[in-house]
Amino acid sequence: MTGRIAFQGELGAYSHQACQQARPEMEVVPCTTFEDVVEMTRSGAVDLGMLAVENSTYGRVADVHSLLPKSGLHIVDEAFVRVHVNLLGVPGATLADVTEAHGHVVILPQCAGFLRSHGITGRVSSDNARAAREVAEAGDKTRAALASELAAQIYGLDVLARHIEDQKNNTTRFLVMSREADHSRRAAQMITTFTFQVRNIPAALYKALGGFATNGVNMTKLESYMVGGSFMATEFYADIEGHPEDAHVALALEELRYFTNNVTVMGVYPSDRDRG
Repeated sequence: MTGRIAFQGELGAYSHQACQQARPEMEVVPCTTFEDVVEMTRSGAVDLGMLAVENSTYGRVADVHSLLPKSGLHIVDEAFVRVHVNLLGVPGATLADVTEAHGHVVILPQCAGFLRSHGITGRVSSDNARAAREVAEAGDKTRAALASELAAQIYGLDVLARHIEDQKNNTTRFLVMSREADHSRRAAQMITTFTFQVRNIPAALYKALGGFATNGVNMTKLESYMVGGSFMATEFYADIEGHPEDAHVALALEELRYFTNNVTVMGVYPSDRDRG
């Protein structure tokens, strides 16, 4: 597939890396915010959008989880990207020179142990790749960026310390978003993502989810949100293993619809090979 894919961040961001991994043939389009990615995809300015949704160390990306259900887009793929955090400095700098490291609020906790052990102060930046660009522009040996090796290549920085993340299985999950749904069975292992609403009454969620247990459907994610700022109704976002046409999945979804309102399938897509 050719075309354009949008991501949040600047060139060299981990979302850029995700685009290269999942859609290497497509032209990448950097965006300032997640909302910009959604709007460009929805308007047709780009063909696909790449959104980070959760990290194995930091947890979920809250902005995206609240944005997805109302985006009007469909999930057509997922990508698990191994996030290697690197300390990038200007040419000629050494690790001993660095007193502060700049990175996104999400990435700072992922290498807090390394920074603490080397007496380096973490500074929040709006984007890791932007931090790399600004470090390169400043030319200050005491300033470093926490970013990818791709960012080092793009902005001409040296890798002063490689793979400094505290958790060596540090991984971010991304979702590929499209204006058009694709529910075709493209792989043996499929994931179905959907949202639903329940009334705030005793045992409502228990009844809604009972069909997944009795039909042997594995639910890998369940997130909750208030509906319209009200405490009287709750919306849930869920991932399950399987395709809606699988007999046991179809039965579970049928039971879910009996006990809930507004069941909306947001995507049916292949399970990434790196899904644990």
